[in-house]
Amino acid sequence: MMTLRTAAALGALALTASLASAQQGISKDEILLGSIQDLSGPIAGFGKQARLGMLLAVDEINEQGGINGRKVKLLVEDSAYDPKKAVLAAQKLVNQDKIFMMVGHIGTAQNMAAMPVQFEKNVINFFPITAAREMYEPFHKLKYSYAAPYYDQMRLAVPKLVKEKGAKKVCTLYQDDDFGLEVLKGGEDGLKTIGMEFAEKTSYKRGATDFSSQVSKMQASGCDFIVLGTIIRETIGAIGTARKLGYSPTFIGSSAAYTDLIHKLGGPAMNGLYATMTVQNPYTDEQAPAIRFWANKYKTKFNEDPTVFSVYGYSIVNTFATVAGKAGKSLSTDSFIKVMDSLNIPSDIFGSAPQSFSATKRLGSSASRISQITDGKWKVVSEYVGDPALKK
Repeated sequence: MMTLRTAAALGALALTASLASAQQGISKDEILLGSIQDLSGPIAGFGKQARLGMLLAVDEINEQGGINGRKVKLLVEDSAYDPKKAVLAAQKLVNQDKIFMMVGHIGTAQNMAAMPVQFEKNVINFFPITAAREMYEPFHKLKYSYAAPYYDQMRLAVPKLVKEKGAKKVCTLYQDDDFGLEVLKGGEDGLKTIGMEFAEKTSYKRGATDFSSQVSKMQASGCDFIVLGTIIRETIGAIGTARKLGYSPTFIGSSAAYTDLIHKLGGPAMNGLYATMTVQNPYTDEQAPAIRFWANKYKTKFNEDPTVFSVYGYSIVNTFATVAGKAGKSLSTDSFIKVMDSLNIPSDIFGSAPQSFSATKRLGSSASRISQITDGKWKVVSEYVGDPALKK
């Protein structure tokens, strides 16, 4: 006959086993997600927009009953775009709040700093908002990336547009850091495919505000096509300087320059700029009814216009929900990975490229397309380049 002490011991073992097998961030009626955004630093506008897009998705999911009966709760911490603060934020979310997954963390250096904290506790880094190759390389089972890398964007788009424009002399202005070098390398390798190379390469230090010497150098060299490894202020500054000099080459930037802030802050001088991109900026008067409906719903809820970063946040959470739903009631890191590793994601209302993942493929798609600012708005002007199967 079992003694009281033996029964108690067995009960304690069973409880210990149950707790050991319990999945962090998953309870009977809740899934806890975490995200790190810049809410007070240099790209706080982007961080705020991504957060609001995520919250809209969470609200919609919960209004429809959640995921297999569990409601989604999102905790957002501020990194101020500082890698050191990102580590502290990750430690809080992972070790104190005990999130199930990190979703849509913004920034390359910030993700690089935070990922070791997550991986130590088996927490997936899901669809970070950065187009850096480190988000899926080197391979790690807890990495999943959706953003076409800057390198591939330029490698594919530059030769396509150079040929279309019949450009004779291609030059580049790029930020002297890892981001700018990715754009430079992508442009160089793309030009090689059509037997060309950069005629002039000129850079600037991060934070620069005067681009007159760089632009004058390219004008004097007769550059008729300029690849920009620039973000917001630098894109506006370089193009604005060229316009003042009466210099009108073709300009193309990466997705880092694909933001409504370019035409809102830069004004009419920005008309004609090309940039690589994936999802469309959701204007409230967009011709596509589905985008227009979504944009107005967002504006009604948050009292401000959505942006492409709002779409990133919204899409990231919805993709998570799709996968978690397929993983079933026994949702865990392992069951989530199992679904992801055979996942095919079709294009959405925002025109994203189809994506696919496998046990060895952690980037959904390297394809991007080109938009141009026309009459103060971004308009898609090409189909996807990259995988031949990915067409607009």
